[in-house]
Amino acid sequence: MRYILLNKPYEVLTQFTDEAGRQTLKDFVAVPNIYPVGRLDYDSEGLVLLTDDKQLQHRLSEPRFKVPKTYWVQVEGIPTEEALENLRRGVDLKTGYTTPAEVALLPDAPELWERSKPVRFRANIPTSWVQIRISQGMNRQVRKMTAAVGYPTLRLVRVSIADMEVGALQPGQWRELTTDEVQALREDMAAQTAAAGTFKTPNKGTEYWPGGIRPASAKSGQNSAGGYNRGGFGGQGSAKSTGSSAAGRNASGSFKARPAGGKPAGSSTPGKTGSKPGPKSAGRGAGRKPGPAGGGRSGGRG
Repeated sequence: MRYILLNKPYEVLTQFTDEAGRQTLKDFVAVPNIYPVGRLDYDSEGLVLLTDDKQLQHRLSEPRFKVPKTYWVQVEGIPTEEALENLRRGVDLKTGYTTPAEVALLPDAPELWERSKPVRFRANIPTSWVQIRISQGMNRQVRKMTAAVGYPTLRLVRVSIADMEVGALQPGQWRELTTDEVQALREDMAAQTAAAGTFKTPNKGTEYWPGGIRPASAKSGQNSAGGYNRGGFGGQGSAKSTGSSAAGRNASGSFKARPAGGKPAGSSTPGKTGSKPGPKSAGRGAGRKPGPAGGGRSGGRG
């Protein structure tokens, strides 16, 4: 197994081929049969992990395992404490809310390499650096977050994934993880998997939920980024499109536990009384004895 940390330069694709002729990972890492864990935008810089360990790659990429990533972000202007607090709470990106983030205004510009294309300097507009630590992976999430609170991103550098740091690697340089680093990473992922818990669904196999608690019923599902929207699991996906049971949060924002019986705690389905049985169907299945309660198939896919 190979485990490689690369400092991806600015304007390099996080893939190994490109029909348009742009630079890719192949221009820097001549190791066959390895793949990047997640992505880093073309116009972003910093740490990318590459590996041929498919199980570990899945665990690190899957949003449900909440692998933290830390970014140093140069923004236009100097964010107010209110803006920083908004980032910490979560920002409405129209496609869904971001989850809470760890955010701090850096007192000084960090010591970084020169970017291949310097950020445009404007004397009348100050800039500042913010450290943002998140475990989501929405498309261009950090840039959208800072823009949403009024401070557009000028430069974005990923400096760590979990406990792995870019360190002294210069743009285009890479190194292999040590045996101890690989072992620590595997142990960390195993602990997060155990903490996530599992349950089975009929169409998608094993699903993972924080603390092993499946959310209570509500009409909605995962958003397109694989995360969940605030105030309910709505947004891009629905229960039909995701193949998962409907899910949601209670008024306090925490998950409602679903007991072994299959229905949310405290819920009940009122029965119908006094109704007459309908005529037997002359088609397929007529005359069959009814199966056990809850044993029928759903009326469509997932």
